[in-house]
Amino acid sequence: MSKTMILRPRMSEKTYAQSQAQTYVFVVPKEANKHSVARAVEAQFEVTVTNVNILNQKGKAKRTVSKGGRRVAKGSQSDVKKAYVTLSEGQSLPIFEAIEEAEAKEEKINKQVEKAAKKAEKKEKK
Repeated sequence: MSKTMILRPRMSEKTYAQSQAQTYVFVVPKEANKHSVARAVEAQFEVTVTNVNILNQKGKAKRTVSKGGRRVAKGSQSDVKKAYVTLSEGQSLPIFEAIEEAEAKEEKINKQVEKAAKKAEKKEKK
């Protein structure tokens, strides 16, 4: 495996919560191993990796039934290989920064609205 391995970050609420503890989840190629994933993350993001856990998630079996109910099509979702990468203390990846920035902006707006409401209440009392 080369250092240019394609690492797709897994975006969900659970992975966002894990990213707060310096653990990031990536979907990696099926032939990847822990060492190649660690090298690729270190090369692409310039961070220090302390631990890598890999999980092979089997695809779910799916079926569809036609309107008349006579024809049943069976299939399955693709298998996925996930890598849980833990970084050293104090390091992070810029994957979820956009979400954090939006939350900070929303908090700032909420504070401004609260201040305006307090000023309006003071004016009404006078």
